[in-house]
Amino acid sequence: MSKEEEMTYSEAIMKASNSIARFPVIKVKGVPLMSHIAYNWDSIWAFRPDPSDLLIATYPKAGTTWTQEIIDLLLHNGDAEACKRAPTPVRSPFLEIYSPPPIPSGLELLSKMDPPRLIKTHLPFQLVPPAFWENKCKTIYVARNAKDNLVSYYYFDCMNQTQPEPGPWEGYIHKFMRGELSWGSWYEHVKGYWLEREKRNILYLFYEDMKENPRREVERIMKYLDLSVSEDVINHIVELTSFKIMKENPMTNYSCVPSPVFNHSISPFMRKGEVGDWKNHFTPEQSKMFDDDYATQMKDVNIPFRTLI
Repeated sequence: MSKEEEMTYSEAIMKASNSIARFPVIKVKGVPLMSHIAYNWDSIWAFRPDPSDLLIATYPKAGTTWTQEIIDLLLHNGDAEACKRAPTPVRSPFLEIYSPPPIPSGLELLSKMDPPRLIKTHLPFQLVPPAFWENKCKTIYVARNAKDNLVSYYYFDCMNQTQPEPGPWEGYIHKFMRGELSWGSWYEHVKGYWLEREKRNILYLFYEDMKENPRREVERIMKYLDLSVSEDVINHIVELTSFKIMKENPMTNYSCVPSPVFNHSISPFMRKGEVGDWKNHFTPEQSKMFDDDYATQMKDVNIPFRTLI
C-alpha cells in the first residue's frame, strides 16, 4: 500500500461521516453481526489468506490493538518509527469490517497488501473463513475476563456511533449475558478458540497475564512467531506498548477516526486498560447475578480467567 493510500484512510472516514449511522445487527449463522458485515458475508467467508498471514482474534475490547502493536513492533525489530507509518487499522486490517463508501473495507485494504499480512478479526471461531485453517495460518487469540470486557465494551458502544445503541448500563449487562451484542456471546467466543487451540496451533493469551507481566507475554508471542529480537528490543517494545504510551500515540489511539464515528468526548477509545475496573460499575447485586449466570454458562470448560491481579 502506498503512502498516498495510507493517508486517505482518515479522509475517507471523514467524507463518509454523513452516512454513518448506528447499524442494526443481523444474525449470520446464529451470531449477531452489524448489518453491513452481514450483507457482505459471502465475500468475507470466501476470503483466502496466504499461509504466511497472521490472524489476531479477540472478542471486542479484549486487548486487540495492544496485541496488534506488540506484533508489529516485533516484526520491525522494535522500530517505533516504522510502526508509525500508518494507523493501526491500515497496518493491520479488520477482516470483516464494511463501512459506507469511500471508507475501504477490510478486504479492500488486504487486497492492496503483500503477504505476510497482520489481520484482525472479532469473529467467533466458527465464523472464521475456513481457508485460515486450511492454510494453517498462525493465530493469536486474546481473552479478557468477562466483567472487565463487559465494562470496556459498554463504553465503546457508547462512543462508537456505528454500533447499536447500548442503552442503560443495567440493561447492557443482560444483553451481554444473552449474547445479543455485535459479534455475539462472549462465553461462546472464548470457549470456541480455547477448545480448538491445540488442534489449530492457536496461541491463547490472557489480557490479565499481559498486564501482570508484559515482558513474559511479549516473549511468548515472539517465540510463537519464530522471531528473535534482543533483550533491549523486548524492553523497548514493552515500554512502547504500555497503556500510557499507546494512548498518546496517534497511530494507535484511533484519533484518526473522526468524532461523527468515534465520539471520544463520550469515552476515549483507549479508556483505562485496567484489570478490576468492573468493581467500579457492578453493584453487589449485579455482581452476584452475573457470577451465578457465568457459572452456568462456563460450567463445561475450565478456562483460567482472573478478575483481579
